[in-house]
Amino acid sequence: MKVVVKLRDDSHKYQIKISHDLLETSGDWARDCLSPTTKKIALVSNAKVFRLYGEAVTDGFEKRDFEVRPFLMKDGERYKNFRTLESLLKFIGENKLTRTDAVVALGGGVVGDLAGFAAAVFMRGLAFLQIPTTLLAMIDSSVGGKTAVNTAFGKNLIGAFHQPRGVLIDVETLQTLPRRELVAGFCEAVKQAAIADANLFNQTAGFLENFPPGEFKKHFSDVKFVSALENLIAAQIAFKAQIVVQDEKESVERSDGKSRKILNFGHTLAHALEKVTDYKRFKHGEAVGYGITFAAALSNKLEILDGNELNLLNDVLHQVGKLPDTRNISLEKVFEAFAFDKKTVGKSLQWILLRKIGEPVIVENKDIPTSIIYETLKEVLHE
Repeated sequence: MKVVVKLRDDSHKYQIKISHDLLETSGDWARDCLSPTTKKIALVSNAKVFRLYGEAVTDGFEKRDFEVRPFLMKDGERYKNFRTLESLLKFIGENKLTRTDAVVALGGGVVGDLAGFAAAVFMRGLAFLQIPTTLLAMIDSSVGGKTAVNTAFGKNLIGAFHQPRGVLIDVETLQTLPRRELVAGFCEAVKQAAIADANLFNQTAGFLENFPPGEFKKHFSDVKFVSALENLIAAQIAFKAQIVVQDEKESVERSDGKSRKILNFGHTLAHALEKVTDYKRFKHGEAVGYGITFAAALSNKLEILDGNELNLLNDVLHQVGKLPDTRNISLEKVFEAFAFDKKTVGKSLQWILLRKIGEPVIVENKDIPTSIIYETLKEVLHE
């Protein structure tokens, strides 16, 4: 199945292809996405993913006359930084890629973000393809063109919008995901479902009930499971694409319920948690899990979100799995980290909260008592 992303100004259109057993024909897909003159490919991955899937992708590309140059970065959010970016740009330059060549990301969101940023800035823009291999990257970071690196003063504050020419999603790669990566991906799925509508929320909740992450891998021989998984991923992507195409660059002026800002539901706390733990303790989706819990609880304390809706959301989140412990994290440091959030407009942070499932709302920080934020933070992280 396919999801088409067509930007509103018609400046760019690309397809996201979703199925299984796709990697061996990835060269045919890439040749369709890229210029006939494209010759060299910088294939960005990490050692673990490349060991699993690098040979299949490389062989597929070489069958279509691409010259593949693998670049393997270290695995982990803390390596999505300027030092790794510089190494990748040097690699691309030393391999003499030209404006007609391309960068391909094979891996999770860290690989995709870094590879995309390098593609955006080298020669002011190389063609870029995504082959995401984690659930979170499939439904979130591979869609929409956001690329970035992390710094000491915040997550994803240095980056660029650079849309891919295509995205290839082979759900079979999810068989090799560790349990924590699955939990992280489903936290992101719940986040998107909560701000989308009742249909996507119920579809996500039903999938988690039928196929708990702890038993995920044993189901891949079941045709119904694979079909349900592909359908869920396609539905998640279709929702995000719908938001992206009408607000590609997250306009700072917008504060309506369809602004791209709503995709950051749960991310204010998530990014703060990642920052104060030096990007070492949490998978991104795990931090989002805490962020969703916090944003929903805050919505309820502000009498925006009904208690029944809060309980429904928490029940689905609990189906995802256990998250890392947060009881020794300093609440004061988390508060300080909020100041670096990229959703700050002027001097006011904008919180993405919920009125109900499928109805996000943007609320100015100045309109929320600090005591309520702190109280909610303490309940979510320390109790």
